[in-house]
Amino acid sequence: MGIVRVAVRLYNDGRSDIEEVDATALVDTGAMNLCIPEHVALQLKLERRYEREVILADGSRKLVPYVSGVRVETQGRGCVTGALVFGDQVLLGAIPMEDTDMVVHPARLTAIPNPENPNVAVSLARGIKAQQP
Repeated sequence: MGIVRVAVRLYNDGRSDIEEVDATALVDTGAMNLCIPEHVALQLKLERRYEREVILADGSRKLVPYVSGVRVETQGRGCVTGALVFGDQVLLGAIPMEDTDMVVHPARLTAIPNPENPNVAVSLARGIKAQQP
């Protein structure tokens, strides 16, 4: 399978006065988080919350800033998540992919809304039992 990309719009979820950023995100189901370049974090005026150590594809480790709350929208779906700040492009990992209920369409080399749930994103909450009265 080739490189999968998808158009996204990123917002600072806590600041409606800040203009959103449009980007083409690299979809990487092997990565966990949303990753954004420093210039995107600066444009969105996102607050640095923590530092996280990330393990890169070559096995090396790097300490990077973690910011929140980033609103991600694509194809009528959205979520609010944190983001790791590093690299030179937006990377959409498994957490925002699951949260928006998007799947990779290998033939089109893009991400699409889950065909099993075409109208609204679905989240799994199995294993949580309703409390008995």
